[in-house]
Amino acid sequence: MWTRGSAIMNCIGYCRVSTREQGQSGLGLEAQRAAIESWATRENIAMINWFTEVQSGKGADAMERRPQLAEALRQAKKLKAPVVVSKLDRLSRDVHFISGLMSNRVEFIVTELGRQADPFVLHLFAALAEKERQLISERTRAGLVAAKARGVKLGSHGRVISAQQRVNAGLAASVQADEFAKSVRPHLVMAMADAEGNYTRAAQILNQGLQKSAGEKAWERRSVAAAVKRLQKMGMWP
Repeated sequence: MWTRGSAIMNCIGYCRVSTREQGQSGLGLEAQRAAIESWATRENIAMINWFTEVQSGKGADAMERRPQLAEALRQAKKLKAPVVVSKLDRLSRDVHFISGLMSNRVEFIVTELGRQADPFVLHLFAALAEKERQLISERTRAGLVAAKARGVKLGSHGRVISAQQRVNAGLAASVQADEFAKSVRPHLVMAMADAEGNYTRAAQILNQGLQKSAGEKAWERRSVAAAVKRLQKMGMWP
């Protein structure tokens, strides 16, 4: 059994974000790597390799869409080295997926939980994360229904702002777009969390429960991405 103060243990690092935009910015990936490196220094761990992925963790084919995780598992099994992640949800929020990973007989270490967290504990936290995702989804839908009751037409408002940005790149349109992004920020945050950063899925969630009159457009991937980007520039994301 490895203990603090014993010989240096070799580990493999794995970092993941859900969207291509996050991967390009590097913000989420850099933060995860920094957390792992800080933990490794404290625990006398040597990180012998790193794997980085920009991919959603949802779906029945999640493993097929995550070749970097598959390679990390292959190397970990070959080298008998644990795979280290900063948070459990970087592997998945799905209990079934986590169980499948455990069946590979590769040890996983979650720096947020510590070296002492065994597979049973990881299963418990995975179940809690899955439940949290369900609650976020319910809150998102409840918020959209409440917005509908107040007469908020998010799809229509987004269309107007988008048209103004195309026609007039001046300050007035920019200010108005900023105000709109601020007004829908709570809905965007919840929808993006529920969609694990997938803009298309977030648009679908935003459109649920909203009444659309003739001629109005619903949220689309690009309108969600534009609103998120605007909030990021204002330092209001998430």
